[in-house]
Amino acid sequence: MNRPRRVAIVHEWLTTFGGSERVLEQMLEVFPEADVFTLVDFLPEEHRGFLRGRPVTTSFLQRLPLARTRYRHYLPLMPLAVERFDLSEYDLVLSSSHAVAKGVLTGPDQLHICMCHSPMRYAWDLQHQYLREAGLARGLKGAAASAMLHYMRLWDARTANGVDAFIANSGFIARRIRKIYGREATVIYPPVDTDAFPLREEKEEFYVTVSRMVPYKRMDLIVEAFSRMPDRRLVVIGDGPERGKIEALAGPNVTLLGAQPHEVLRDHLQRARAFVFAAEEDFGIVVVEAQACGTPVIAYGRGGALETVLGPDAAEPTGIFFPEQTVEAIMEAVERFEAEELRFSPRRIRAHAERFGAARFREEYRAFVETRWTEFTGATQTLRWAPARAHHPNVRGARRPQPLRVAE
Repeated sequence: MNRPRRVAIVHEWLTTFGGSERVLEQMLEVFPEADVFTLVDFLPEEHRGFLRGRPVTTSFLQRLPLARTRYRHYLPLMPLAVERFDLSEYDLVLSSSHAVAKGVLTGPDQLHICMCHSPMRYAWDLQHQYLREAGLARGLKGAAASAMLHYMRLWDARTANGVDAFIANSGFIARRIRKIYGREATVIYPPVDTDAFPLREEKEEFYVTVSRMVPYKRMDLIVEAFSRMPDRRLVVIGDGPERGKIEALAGPNVTLLGAQPHEVLRDHLQRARAFVFAAEEDFGIVVVEAQACGTPVIAYGRGGALETVLGPDAAEPTGIFFPEQTVEAIMEAVERFEAEELRFSPRRIRAHAERFGAARFREEYRAFVETRWTEFTGATQTLRWAPARAHHPNVRGARRPQPLRVAE
């Protein structure tokens, strides 16, 4: 291409360093001088290293009352906020979206590629579950919430037309994209830092589960199942609004550690006899992290786990599935796992997990974007980039961007 290009990356919000932020980190590795836009940015300083001091442009939501802790309450304003980002100077727009980021406005001479972690769960097939859990299934407040989500669905479906190409983080999400938006998506599994979870072949006599304690993770089922198997020990890592409920279910053989630093998490994933997971996740990064440690997985057989775990029918299995989210199904799966435990090789489990590493993500993501850009422009030359001006009233630490190119 014989002219400079400008790249914008649109991310939902920066408040913690979780799975979608790991994807953003790798996107910035591929496009190191891209400008970053996000609805709100309250990311603690200790987690900002991957941004490498680059400015972040935020929306008007950043300045609203209680936005730091209750930004999700501003969901009805998020479509307006994301549409107010002026990206007209950019040639390539890359969104990382599980809610509204894909709704940015672009023109016919701009290529918009969306890395879709999921269509907006609470507005589509999980609406009834979310309303129940929020106590909004009935009454006037419930009717108002349902009406608001109806509006969000209309907006979400319309803005899918502004995306030139979708990437899904799993085949499960690709099917949701086809169902909801009527669009095909290319699957690129998200990056997992397998190097941060080294193999350990010697296992100990305890099981482990790791998750936020929120309803859909179904940590309560795991804890109750092991409480009914007093001869087996379970370690629970994580915290959240359901902690009180889960503590009430825990028997003396269940140890709740709460939220723990990486070193403690890694140590338990390495030493555990097996990792237990009961959620229906889009992908499930921690499932891969456990396997990187050479630890077998006992997982609910729906969603992303079916793509990241090799079940007992495989020649070299990495885990066991249970068919229902029930206490009894988990107990039966634990018994099946122990009956077949000798089939699970920590080295082979580790080798399987390495398929989901960060280098693989960067290679596949770069190749996809370059191919789509070549198709979009008709160009065949190597991509070269120049960023847009970083002058914006909401930019944190604005600096004059330097000429950039795709990272090799």
